[in-house]
Amino acid sequence: MESKTIHEVIETLNGIIEECKTNNCPLGFFAVLYREVTINVKEGISNNRFEDNVRMEKLDVFFANRYCKAYFDFKENKAISKSWKVAFDAKNKEHHLVLQHLLLGINAHINLDLGIATIRTIGDFPLDGIKNDFDHINNLLSDMTEQVKQKMGSISPVFKILMPLAKQWDDKIIQFSIETARKGAWDFAGQLNGDRTKEESIITERDYAISRLGTALISPVRTLQWVLSIIRFFESKPVGSKIEILESKIQAA
Repeated sequence: MESKTIHEVIETLNGIIEECKTNNCPLGFFAVLYREVTINVKEGISNNRFEDNVRMEKLDVFFANRYCKAYFDFKENKAISKSWKVAFDAKNKEHHLVLQHLLLGINAHINLDLGIATIRTIGDFPLDGIKNDFDHINNLLSDMTEQVKQKMGSISPVFKILMPLAKQWDDKIIQFSIETARKGAWDFAGQLNGDRTKEESIITERDYAISRLGTALISPVRTLQWVLSIIRFFESKPVGSKIEILESKIQAA
């Protein structure tokens, strides 16, 4: 059942996180990050920080429902977007870093879902009218990801030591998934808004491109794979424990 309010979104995310802890499922990493972003949006709405607080809740709910629906449809072996399938299929691979799981979720959610949710939110109103609030929700997710990246040493003791050796890979991925994604998501919304009659084909084309970028996130160049392998070795705690650590570090940020 789709959420109708931001409170219901948070409750749904709580359920996903607890389920992932119980099942030692790495999909809980992104859910933890996303819940904190949603809580921040809820607090911002309560404090009238947005240009249109009613519209922001509407955008947040539409946006979150796309992720939650993809998650539950995936569990039931239903068809989902290619972008989310790449992200969710990664749960079956033990060699991906926590950071990679986070970025896979961000890739699908910002690069595909945000533009679609934005068009659904504005209806027949001008797209430019939502630009500032669109940027705000993007910034919240970006800031939270950077905070988590700084605290990754709590999950992998050698992360801060070895990640600079993978800086070429790291910078490329972060730059695309966070910085470039903001502009790309807005341009995508503009495409959808420009010709509503071609919405389905535009989404299909975008989904294919973003799924390929998701694959790149978990396929680093061969020369850097050994660095990631060492980092991964020290991320040896059970997935459920790592989700709890991530929760505590995000809440303390």
